[in-house]
Amino acid sequence: MKEIEQIKKPVSEAFEQFETAFAHALFSEVKSIRSAIEALRHSSGKHIRPLLLLLSASACGRVSPDAIQSAVLLELLHTASLIHDDVVDDTRQRRGAPSLNTVHGNAVAVLVGDFILSSMMIRALGTVDRTIVEMIATLSRSMAEGEIKQLDDTGEMTLSEKEYLAVLEKKTAGLLSSCAEIGAITAGAPYDMQQRCRMFGDLLGLCFQIKDDIFDYFDDANIGKPSGNDIREGKVTLPLLYALASSPAEEKAPYLQMLHAKQFTPENIAALIRFAKAKGGIEYAEHRMHEYRAKAVEIISTLPRSDAKDSLLRLADYIVTRTK
Repeated sequence: MKEIEQIKKPVSEAFEQFETAFAHALFSEVKSIRSAIEALRHSSGKHIRPLLLLLSASACGRVSPDAIQSAVLLELLHTASLIHDDVVDDTRQRRGAPSLNTVHGNAVAVLVGDFILSSMMIRALGTVDRTIVEMIATLSRSMAEGEIKQLDDTGEMTLSEKEYLAVLEKKTAGLLSSCAEIGAITAGAPYDMQQRCRMFGDLLGLCFQIKDDIFDYFDDANIGKPSGNDIREGKVTLPLLYALASSPAEEKAPYLQMLHAKQFTPENIAALIRFAKAKGGIEYAEHRMHEYRAKAVEIISTLPRSDAKDSLLRLADYIVTRTK
């Protein structure tokens, strides 16, 4: 059995209910939307975020209908944000397949993203807990702020690690922390347990994004995006950020020039990747990622013993060891 399927086992029935509800939420009578959604479903990932929510709910006591409904809402938000981000970044591939904007064009991609967000709002009307709806609305705004902040920071070579992590908090970690916290809320967990789940999800989110950043420095068809794609978009992620911060001015000067001038030729991208690797950027990013994983494991280990808790621990390991 694949590792992710083993992780799902404690909530397998609830996860199937999520998948059915998610597919129903995406249905449209419009042919172009159906075609786009079908392509999305074939190229979709492992639904890590709803899985985290359902496991958190189970580890905190029970998986309620509200948990499944919340998992659908958050995955709709995540899916729409990916579509819109691909348009903004002019991403041509996602998980090894052509992105929606590549196949259908930017106009259709943006509108399909809007359709999915509208579907989320319709589904939100059936969510009992107003607090959850408010949390998801706030999260949606924060994710948009994170994306805009990253655009503002594009080509900014003086970006500190603290500022880099602040963008990650809004773009990636905030979504996973909300999943884990909302799972605990739907289970009726006490406030301190909700906060432990929130911190666990936040740390997993940082691990997840740092792992994605590391992928960008290696050629691997399994990853589904070309090496150096982040650099090509003017994004300085943790490995290169560390290399620049830890190098003498004269040594990093030619690389800063490439970045400031946006001279992202294949040769320059290869040179920047070599520089990041030679200066220990990959090792540093991996070290930070494993620090966050260790903190996440420490936090979630305080929950009562259960199969769901064991799966949360395995999920933390999966996120830092995954190959795509």
